[in-house]
Amino acid sequence: MASMTYSDYLHLERVLDAQAPQSGAHDELLFIIQHQTSELWMKLAIHEIGSAMAAIRQGQLRPAFKMLARIARIFEQLNNSWDVLRTMTPSEYTEFRSLLGRSSGIQSYQYRMIELLAGNRNPALLVAHAGHPDIMTKLEAILAAPSLYEEALRALARDGLDIGEDANRTIWRQTRTPNTTVLDAWKTVYGSPAKYWMLYELAEKLVDFEDYFRRWRFNHVTTVERIIGLKRGTGGTAGVSYLRKMLEVELFPELWNVRTEL
Repeated sequence: MASMTYSDYLHLERVLDAQAPQSGAHDELLFIIQHQTSELWMKLAIHEIGSAMAAIRQGQLRPAFKMLARIARIFEQLNNSWDVLRTMTPSEYTEFRSLLGRSSGIQSYQYRMIELLAGNRNPALLVAHAGHPDIMTKLEAILAAPSLYEEALRALARDGLDIGEDANRTIWRQTRTPNTTVLDAWKTVYGSPAKYWMLYELAEKLVDFEDYFRRWRFNHVTTVERIIGLKRGTGGTAGVSYLRKMLEVELFPELWNVRTEL
């Protein structure tokens, strides 16, 4: 181990040799590195979400807070990456866009994992990965267990708060319907933060996460529109109009709705 170098430990040769531009366009390297680094940050986010879920499940909320705070900061980094990509103009992108074929960000299975882990249990999201059994196995495994938000709701129930029909959920792959009982439970927490401080802190950490996640989605839409306008995406999606629909998805709906009730 004494002979290990910085490059050895980080496997830098593998990392730095992983960029293979298909054209001579100056901006293609930017495009590749932006997406590769985003995937690395998403890998870390998945690691932290899984650990936070396990901590919440075990009643260890303080460690979960640290992990959830880190996830929010990860998405802050992902947000900042759009600022770099937006330095590429439409003219520069058209120099190599045709070489991307059908490849598209919609095929990022790690992004799908984050959505599914957080609570957006929409089986339709798996369609883009249907031809990859190994990826489908990973996604189906996530759908077979409670999401991050559902673990938070179970924490409410363990503290004696009524979560209504969510207490009886056993099939986790189905899209969850927001319910007023859960809304009332969060209202109780927010109405007495001193009494329910740990749950109150958990709620705010989840809101922080979704806040940064929403910003990432918004910056994604803005960047795509700035570079390709309203053209269809390379993966066959409707492009900007598809991404705008994703802005309407709420991961933790009652935590946003409770603000109106207070």
